[in-house]
Amino acid sequence: MPRPTAAQLFYGSATVVVSTIAMLLLSETSTGRGIAVIATVALALGLLVALTAASPRRRGRHAAPAGAAARTPAAPPGVAEITPGPVPVDTAAADAAAARVPEPRAAAVEQPVHH
Repeated sequence: MPRPTAAQLFYGSATVVVSTIAMLLLSETSTGRGIAVIATVALALGLLVALTAASPRRRGRHAAPAGAAARTPAAPPGVAEITPGPVPVDTAAADAAAARVPEPRAAAVEQPVHH
């Protein structure tokens, strides 16, 4: 589970404090059981707000909007569709590209990554 952002911590904490004070003032309870119920409800509400508010987006920069499917436009009436044929392969370019691929390094050579 990823760490909560500063905004999530702020919104959750503010929700707990404000909702606890509001519910205590509105209910005018003075019993221990009533205060415990209000505190539990306020914590649950604060957790809900922290999880839903300011949650980081998981979509990429160039991702399609939600609900949009990849569609290919249909050819207009009277226009024949063209299907691509086989593509000629340039073996010299493929060999040059393969020659530029670096060899894998051993794990001991790489520096440790600190997160």
